[in-house]
Amino acid sequence: MVFGLRRRLLVLLIAPLLMLAMLNAWFEYRSADSVAALQDQHLLSLLPLLADSLVTGDSGAPVLLLPPALEQFLDVRRATTAYAISDSDGQVLYGQAWLASSPLAVHGPEFHSEESRGVTWRIVRQRHSTIFGDLVMTLADASDPRQQWARAILAKVLLPHLVMIGAAALAVRWAVARALKPLLQLAEVVSRRSPQDLSAIEQDSSPDEVRPLVAALNRLLELVRAQAEGQRRFISDAAHQLRTPLAALQAQVEAWAQAARRIAPPGGPGTMLLPVEQIEKLRGATRRTTQLANQLLALSRADAGAMGAQPLQPVDLKALCETTLEIQLDAATRHAIDLGLDVQPVTLDAHAWLLRELLANLVDNAIRYTPRGGTVTIRCAPCAGGALLEVEDDGPGVPPAERARVLERFYRVQGTQGEGTGLGLAIAEEIARVHGSHLELDSGQGGRGLKVGLRLRGERVLGGMAASALLQAV
Repeated sequence: MVFGLRRRLLVLLIAPLLMLAMLNAWFEYRSADSVAALQDQHLLSLLPLLADSLVTGDSGAPVLLLPPALEQFLDVRRATTAYAISDSDGQVLYGQAWLASSPLAVHGPEFHSEESRGVTWRIVRQRHSTIFGDLVMTLADASDPRQQWARAILAKVLLPHLVMIGAAALAVRWAVARALKPLLQLAEVVSRRSPQDLSAIEQDSSPDEVRPLVAALNRLLELVRAQAEGQRRFISDAAHQLRTPLAALQAQVEAWAQAARRIAPPGGPGTMLLPVEQIEKLRGATRRTTQLANQLLALSRADAGAMGAQPLQPVDLKALCETTLEIQLDAATRHAIDLGLDVQPVTLDAHAWLLRELLANLVDNAIRYTPRGGTVTIRCAPCAGGALLEVEDDGPGVPPAERARVLERFYRVQGTQGEGTGLGLAIAEEIARVHGSHLELDSGQGGRGLKVGLRLRGERVLGGMAASALLQAV
C-alpha cells in the first residue's frame, strides 16, 4: 500500500519522537533501578547495626538500644520505614508484627517487595548472630524508587511525552501542509488547464525542490505540444493540398452529370459509357470527399492552442445568423426543410470566422439529418453575462447516452441515416473551447429532434441599439 506524501512525512517525523520517548522512559527506569540498588545496599548495611542493638539488661533480659545511625533512619522516615527482630521460627521479638514471616531458608540476605496497608514495601531479611543466639533481622522501606517510578510513570514520564508528541504532530502537520502548498498549487494550476493548453508552467514561483518536477512537466508538455502541432500541421497541409484537385474533380463530375442528363434524360436510353445513376453516385462521393477535406482544414484551424493568442473582434451574431441562413437556404430547399430565424440583436467579442464555421456546421448537420418536410431554426439572443447561439431541428435527435460521444471526432450514432463524416459537431465543440465554452445538447421542442446551444461569455456584450452603434463605430 502506498501512503500519501503528507502521511509518510508525518510518520517519518513522529516515529523518531515516539522512539525517543520510549528511550527516555527506559533511561528513567534504569536510573530508578540504580537508585533502588543503592538503597538495597543501604538497607543491607543497616542490618548489622540492628543486630548489635540487642544488649543484656540489668535483669539479664535482652534490651534494644538503637545506634544513632539506625535511629535516625527510622525516625526521619517513620511513616515509610519499619523493622523487626525475629527468632528462627519467625516470631517477632521486637518491631512491627506484620513483618513476621516464614523461617529464613537462606543464610545470605533476602530481598523482596510486599504490599501492606496499601503501600508497597522493599524488605530485606538476613540471619545474624547475637548474644542471644541467631536471630533474623528485617528492615522495610516504602520509598523504593522502582515502585515510585511505576506509580508515576504515566503522570511524570509518558503523559508529558504524549502531550509533547501530540503538539509536535500538530506542528508537523501544519509545517507539512505549508511545505506541500506549492505542490498543491501546481496540481491546481495543471487541473485548471484545458487539454489544448500545452504552454510551459512557470518555474520561478516554485521552490527549489519542486523545480525539477516542473521542469520535467514542461519537457513533457513541449513534447506533446510538438507532436500535436505536427499532427495539426499535417492535417492542415494535407487538407489544403487536397482542396484544389478535389475542386477540379468536383467541377468535372458536375459538368459530366449535367451532360449525362442532357444526353440521356431519366427513363430514356443512355449513350454514355456510364449510366446516369453511377455518375450521380460519383458526384455524391466527390462532394463528400470535398466536404471532408474542408472540415479537416477547419478542424486544424480551430485548434484552441493556436487560436489562444488571436485577438477578438466585435461580432454581430444576428447578422451572422442571417448570413448563414442565406448560404444554407439552397440546401434546405433541396431537402424541403423549413429553415427559419429567431434572432435578437446582440454583439460580443469573439472570433468571427470561427463562429461562422461553427454555425455552418450546426445548420448543415441539422439539414442533413432532418427528414423532408421538417423544420430547422437558428436562434441568437443575449443572456446573463453573454449571448446564446442555438440551432434546433425536429429530426430523429440523439439519445441522451450518445450526446457526449457525438462530440468526438469521426463518431456517428449507429443506425444514423444520411451522409456524414462525424466531424461537424467535433469542429463546433473545438470552436466552443476556443471561446471558453462547450456545446449543450438537448431535445428539441416537445421532446423531438435535437437542440444544440452555445453560451458565449465576454467582457463586452451588447444588445439592441447598443450593438448597432458599436458596429457602426467599428
